[in-house]
Amino acid sequence: MARFLLGLVVLGALIAAGGLWITRPATVDAELYADLAPDPERGARVFTAAGCASCHAAPDAEGEAKLVLAGGQRFPSEFGTFLAPNISSDPEAGIGDWSLTEFASAVTLGTSPDGAHYYPAFPYTSYTHLAPQDVTDLWAHMQTLPADPTPSQPHEIGFPFSIRASLGGWKLLYLDDSYVMTDPEGDTLLRGRDLVEALAHCGECHTPRTALGGLDRSRWLAGAPNPSGKGTIPALTPDELTWSETDIAYYLETGFTPDYDSAGGHMVAVIENFAKLSADDRAAVAAYLKALPGS
Repeated sequence: MARFLLGLVVLGALIAAGGLWITRPATVDAELYADLAPDPERGARVFTAAGCASCHAAPDAEGEAKLVLAGGQRFPSEFGTFLAPNISSDPEAGIGDWSLTEFASAVTLGTSPDGAHYYPAFPYTSYTHLAPQDVTDLWAHMQTLPADPTPSQPHEIGFPFSIRASLGGWKLLYLDDSYVMTDPEGDTLLRGRDLVEALAHCGECHTPRTALGGLDRSRWLAGAPNPSGKGTIPALTPDELTWSETDIAYYLETGFTPDYDSAGGHMVAVIENFAKLSADDRAAVAAYLKALPGS
């Protein structure tokens, strides 16, 4: 009996070790980034479309202060409250001493420089679609932004969600680099897909989640409960969002709806970002949303 129990313990240890190996944090292939020329001006557009300042600026920051990515904003959810970290160019409090490939691994794979999994409150499940050139340009732009020494604050996450190693299994289920719109026809829909599914990460708020917190891609953009527990986030599918493409593009530029209402909540920051993008970008998002099937 003792030998049998010992065998079970050894088998369990081997299975656990194998699971940890399979779900270990992944990093990008450095060769994909080795010969890319950074373009910080283009990176500024990526930065705006991705909404980096919307989450990582200090709470209540306004104007140019939003470019100081000191972190500190709180994002409540049913799993606990996540606090945005400092991602300024400060080499100690921020990410100023990271390499490009460390940054790319964080943004597209949710892996920290010290080899830990990031929580998916950081929308790397959307950013995983970013091309290496996009990431390179974004990194170049972020190096031009102010440094800030404000320390990042720990997330307020209880057991068992505080066990980061378990996120490896979560990533196996939900970190998917395939697109929802698999075959967009034409450059406009292709750009719309890049914005909605990747850069602007619209699905992170507007798509329902499973019990484990992953996006339910079978109900893409079909609306979802607000993570804060207050109200719901509306559906963007054509059967629910009946606005014209012109109405959608105008809303993304001004925040005004066809019935003379205006954007509120987190959508205010989204509108602020989209207003800085080109009219073609806003039209591409509108075209993408109208090309979706109903929920």
